[in-house]
Amino acid sequence: MRAIQVVGGGPAGAMAALAGLRGGAAVRIFEKSAFPRHKVCGEFLSPAILTLLRRAGCDAAFLRLGPAVLREMRLHFGARVVCHRLPEPAYGLSRHQLDLLLLQHATSAGAQLVREHWSTSAPDAAAHDHAVILARGRRAIAPAGDRLFGFKAHFSGPVNDAVELYFFQNCYVGVSAIENGATNVCGLAPESTLRAFGFHPSDLLQTCAPLAARLSPLTPTMDWLVTGPLVFSGRLNQPPDPATYHAGDSLGFVDPFTGSGILNAMLTGELAGRAAASGASSEAYFRDCRRLLRRPFLISSAFRAVVASGQAGVLASLVPGRLLFRATRPSVLNFGA
Repeated sequence: MRAIQVVGGGPAGAMAALAGLRGGAAVRIFEKSAFPRHKVCGEFLSPAILTLLRRAGCDAAFLRLGPAVLREMRLHFGARVVCHRLPEPAYGLSRHQLDLLLLQHATSAGAQLVREHWSTSAPDAAAHDHAVILARGRRAIAPAGDRLFGFKAHFSGPVNDAVELYFFQNCYVGVSAIENGATNVCGLAPESTLRAFGFHPSDLLQTCAPLAARLSPLTPTMDWLVTGPLVFSGRLNQPPDPATYHAGDSLGFVDPFTGSGILNAMLTGELAGRAAASGASSEAYFRDCRRLLRRPFLISSAFRAVVASGQAGVLASLVPGRLLFRATRPSVLNFGA
């Protein structure tokens, strides 16, 4: 029996474990962090997430958690607001709940959870009958300068069925509902901008009048989490590592405004688990990942440049919402198990 070592128990790692188990492999997941946990994340789940969860066998458990149902997208560029109906309903669920759901499902399906740090020096780490999937998140180091940092907090108060995106001062903030009537507020800002506000995101958010008005009836239920620096590059532009399969943010980090980050992580995790269980080469796996993610990565990079130019509001009002939404996410059905 082929054995798989999965490094990281987040969405990419758990999906890799589940796909490996379905492929008949023995799976061990190395994860030192305690679950559940909060992570800086937009917590927006694309409609295609149900297809992945159904393949993993936990779509019913996901729906029992009561994720918020999101039906609209609102883009705020200063006083300009562009609204689009989503082609299909999307979902909002905290990483606190999603990570726990997927990891518990993987262990109940037969994966062994190892509460240790994985290392390439482990006796069997590079054994010929073992495959290694690295799904341990971002490892890239940002160069010194005006780097980007992410922040996130949950709020209580009135909710709606829209995912709202605010662009201002080279910053981006997403606001959307999650389970139990809560609202997630998550954003990105240049290091120099956050430093000017003492790394207090709440003070920064008050400088955007439409966003301040949106948040005024809400009450924070947790302290702000801040993480970074963030790097929008990845291994997709590098030669594949012949010894391992990289998945999720270990493979590539896409701009969060697209709302496809968790979908990308779970889908590449599934692909990695399937490839590792079948003995497919990491080169073949990388080719699939490039085909899957090249367009979303290119579109997100181009849109970020347009945002910086100040013309994003005009462009977003001209491009049909359905086209904009579909262009920024991978096609799950094309890579069905």
